[in-house]
Amino acid sequence: MGFWLVAGTLALVVSGTLAMAIVRSREDGHTASDQDLRIYRNQLDEIDRDVVRGTLTAKQAGSVRTEVSRRLLEADRRAQATRYRTPPRHVSAALVFAICVVLAVGSTGLYLSIGAPGYPDLRLADRIALAEERHRTRMSQAEAEVMAETRAGGPRMTPNDIDPALPDLMERLRKAVSQRPDDPEGLRLLAHYEEVLGDFRAAHSAQSRLIALKGEGAAADDHATHARLLVLAANGFVSPEAETALHQALQLDPGHGPARYLTGLMLAQSGRPDLAFDVWRALLEEGPPDAAWLRPIRERIGYAAQAAGIRYVPADNEPQPLAGPTIEDMDAAREMDAADRQEMIRGMVDGLAERIEGGESGSPAEWARLIHSLGVLGDTTRGSEFWSKAQAEFADDPKALAIIRAAAIDSGVAE
Repeated sequence: MGFWLVAGTLALVVSGTLAMAIVRSREDGHTASDQDLRIYRNQLDEIDRDVVRGTLTAKQAGSVRTEVSRRLLEADRRAQATRYRTPPRHVSAALVFAICVVLAVGSTGLYLSIGAPGYPDLRLADRIALAEERHRTRMSQAEAEVMAETRAGGPRMTPNDIDPALPDLMERLRKAVSQRPDDPEGLRLLAHYEEVLGDFRAAHSAQSRLIALKGEGAAADDHATHARLLVLAANGFVSPEAETALHQALQLDPGHGPARYLTGLMLAQSGRPDLAFDVWRALLEEGPPDAAWLRPIRERIGYAAQAAGIRYVPADNEPQPLAGPTIEDMDAAREMDAADRQEMIRGMVDGLAERIEGGESGSPAEWARLIHSLGVLGDTTRGSEFWSKAQAEFADDPKALAIIRAAAIDSGVAE
């Protein structure tokens, strides 16, 4: 009741202000014209008195009277035009009434259409509680898959750009897995190729069986892949079953990028864009810049920030290419003779090392690429030197150090 009282009062105030503006414009038009006429008539009378007093000669008085008379006629013409343009009073009254009705009825109808009548103001704690309740009572995986199929108009169609021989090979693979259900490699291949064929439900079923077969030996990637397939089968919805898989992946590897991205997606869907923003911003800032999950984060983080009431502009909207030799460079180098290949790779690695030592480059991904490239060249001594420098450089950033350590272990300069 209090809301409607305040809203009604505001509507009346706005309507009254507009009505007064219309009425005042009508009255002001007559008052201004009449005032001009009175001023010029008084000036004509004053001219005659000035002649009597001797302050003006008859000749001067004639000139002044002519000018004032001209202005008087002009003012009278404007007054007549103003009176002609001014609508009758009943028209103005009808216009004022129409404005009041439109404002009152229109604003009420708009609020009833897009507003929430009777919905009380919520404290932050209440909003968080509602978000948690919505998260707790959201659809199951089975319900989400049924809804996804309903919206798609039926089961997902097989993609057109696959190898024509793949469906036949898949039938043989399915038969082989059914005959050897304890073969982890067969289950892994089945989950992968079911995803390629677009049958995400069959894919996550095979991945679930693979995880059950591995037991405690299942890695974070296994659980994260299971969560991703569940989300794909549910058309992007993160179900409670997918959340469980994500939780298991992050227990094994708290820094797992894909699992953290999907966790942020789940938070955004549950009405907690503030928490989703924190997760995604951390992933953006950590990199590496060529990570597959960064592009969808860039597409979504702006909406999350806006919903959370946070002003945020990413430092870089597009990933920057890393300095140093890429995988494509290394592949191209294999076509060269040994001496030219070694010289080309050595030149790119030396250039990256100089930029890092000079402070021009220095992201964790670039340090990792340099150490890995030195390992490929067999220069483990120099690789170890840069690994030691990286440990000092990133001593306060364990996540960045983990990226570089993985490259150091892969290249044989760390254990």
